Amino acid sequence: MEPTLSEFQLESLFRHYCYYRYGHRHIAYTPICACGPNAAVLHYGHAGAPNDIPLNSEKMCLLDMGSEYHCYGADVTCSYPARGVFEEKDTIIYNAVLQAQIRVYEMLKPGVSYVDCHKAAETAILETLLSHGILINPDKEDIHALVKKRLGSVFMPHGLGHFIGIDTHDVGGYLKGYPLRPKERGLKSLRTARIMQQNMVLTVEPGCYFINHLLDEALNPDSGLGLEKYFVKQKILEYRGYGGVRLEDVILVTEDGCVNYTCCARTIEEVEHVMSGGKWPPMKDSAPELRRKYLTDPN
Repeated sequence: MEPTLSEFQLESLFRHYCYYRYGHRHIAYTPICACGPNAAVLHYGHAGAPNDIPLNSEKMCLLDMGSEYHCYGADVTCSYPARGVFEEKDTIIYNAVLQAQIRVYEMLKPGVSYVDCHKAAETAILETLLSHGILINPDKEDIHALVKKRLGSVFMPHGLGHFIGIDTHDVGGYLKGYPLRPKERGLKSLRTARIMQQNMVLTVEPGCYFINHLLDEALNPDSGLGLEKYFVKQKILEYRGYGGVRLEDVILVTEDGCVNYTCCARTIEEVEHVMSGGKWPPMKDSAPELRRKYLTDPN
């Protein structure tokens, strides 16, 4: 990926590659190709704000794109450093989101609430931000108490994922007789609150963003949120304008766990390997915790 490109050129390359290599005539939704601060705009790239900003070699890029094949949609998000190498600042946020994915895959199986999966992802992100001094816990509260106070929603204001199939955001999230939509910050954006069942196909797409208006609200003691004491203001200032990171995979719920259908480079080592021109897919799976069953065995 060349820093001299524009965001819309990344979209164009994706469209061409899917059709030229695999015969995927249609894409599943309008692509999001966001560089730097644009990654903090959750649905950046629509008709009113096209993917039209030149890339910057110092920025992270968030690419949310999926093709359609035989009327079924894919939905995948990758976040990469435009320069091809992660800096320390990038590594912290990227690993926070990657650990959120792993935490969900460890628990995702029939009988588990998708709301609890969302909270687990928030927990992993908050733990990372705390361990790197971006947040503090002055009263040494249990991490679950911080999740309950909805601190995680400042950094991940959207839901963990959604059903996917014939439609990218497939139906069935809130049906009569099933769990109602939560009302709390962040959780109310979940596209389903259902209990997982075998053969459900969903996305898992945690993210960590630095969105100015959400940060301003959380830091404001008059907002009524009571969250200002958890922020290290100087560290937050360093991430203003950073954008964010999102990773999104398509998951099948199995009898006793889940299978990850998305076989992208995910660990920092994998991403840097691919961006330096390295071969993909690999001969050996270095991150089995990501449940990428078909990464090295297409059968």
